[in-house]
Amino acid sequence: MIGISGPVFRPGDDGYDTERTGYNLALDHHPALVVGATGTADVQAAVRHAAAAGLGVAVQATGHGISVPTDGHLVVSTRRMKGVAVDPEARTARLAAGVRWHEVIAETVPHGLAPLSGSNPDVGAVGYTLGGGIGLLGRRHGFAADHVRRLDVVTADGELRTATADREPDLFWALRGGKDNLGVVVAMEIDLFPVTGLYGGGLYFPADDAPAVLHGYADWTRTAPEEMSSSIQLIRYPDLPVLPEPLRGRYVAHVRIAWSGPADQGPALVDPLRRLGTPLLDTLRELPLTEAGTIHHEPPMPHAAYDRNSALRTLEPATLDTVLELAGPDAGSPLIVEIRHQGGAYSREPAVPNAVGGRDAAYMVFSTCLLDPERLPEIRDAHHELHERLAPWGTGGAFANFFGFDDADPGRVERAFDAPTYRRLVEVKAAYDPQNLFRVNFNIPPKQ
Repeated sequence: MIGISGPVFRPGDDGYDTERTGYNLALDHHPALVVGATGTADVQAAVRHAAAAGLGVAVQATGHGISVPTDGHLVVSTRRMKGVAVDPEARTARLAAGVRWHEVIAETVPHGLAPLSGSNPDVGAVGYTLGGGIGLLGRRHGFAADHVRRLDVVTADGELRTATADREPDLFWALRGGKDNLGVVVAMEIDLFPVTGLYGGGLYFPADDAPAVLHGYADWTRTAPEEMSSSIQLIRYPDLPVLPEPLRGRYVAHVRIAWSGPADQGPALVDPLRRLGTPLLDTLRELPLTEAGTIHHEPPMPHAAYDRNSALRTLEPATLDTVLELAGPDAGSPLIVEIRHQGGAYSREPAVPNAVGGRDAAYMVFSTCLLDPERLPEIRDAHHELHERLAPWGTGGAFANFFGFDDADPGRVERAFDAPTYRRLVEVKAAYDPQNLFRVNFNIPPKQ
């Protein structure tokens, strides 16, 4: 393709199948073109080609996020765009579009600094941040998007723009929370924080302890300091040799801990959780930031997953009993359910406002499961029932970074934002992408 130095893949080409496939295999994508961008010029040429050919544009780095099929459209693959530059004096880092969080952490740790990365260090940093970014330091410092200083983005006209609080402020506001609806971000500059390690890990309780642990965890979060980020997952592990022996084939209530305050205070803060039952496994320890991914130990291999989420304003005993009824050890459900503690700095507006939603949530409930296409109706019904039953305790919202492919309808996308924010987003979209070129995503249509 003219003007592109990186590889271009079409159906039938060697490498096409590898290039079109991301981490979440729930959708079998068949794009018309995949452009393996190696730099900004490639992205510009790809966007201009798509506009001229009438193709929608999808952006993919690691492919953890999934929205709609890319069939017949153009995918800009940014995973070849690498580079991390740390300024230890300014406590900032500049990242290229294809960088993953573990690559950022490797460069910041030698300077005693940390990014606001997520629970999975293999996720792409840019996509995670544009969707808000809920991570291990979030209750202390807020969403990752709250600490972006600059975004370099190729917009629908193929132009490279620099968006900051002072330059293209509307675009800067909308990109931070609006995901990939406004353009292809080719680089970003973010704040770093003086954190070198965590007291963290997991407490894995057996099925018999699950009700007491879930209720006890909810009570414990009500007084947890903002330096404490945590979640609890209810999961039935498969019987696989790759798993620790105590967990194989067992239903487990897994409490995840990331304490970023003074390390010597961590054990006493967590001790009430240890007394809720008899853990099958206790992995809590002081750990370097480079090992932060072991806290959630999310699967590294690609797989097909069905995801849903809801924002909750409270966790009442009846809320928790509903979760146990539908996803507890006796439910026979395919659901894996995680409840993340929000609040703290997540609830505060950042110094430079952005479009991130969910600041009114005290918790997020996220449901997922391995997707067997033959069981899709059953799986869909199980997720739907859970979130419908939890609605009385919800804010009415959801988090964009935890959407699944059934959330791609614009009406559902709108749930990630309050009404004034969504109205402004569709206005900014109309200004920068009036033809909705960037529509192969969790789409925010332009105001008509």
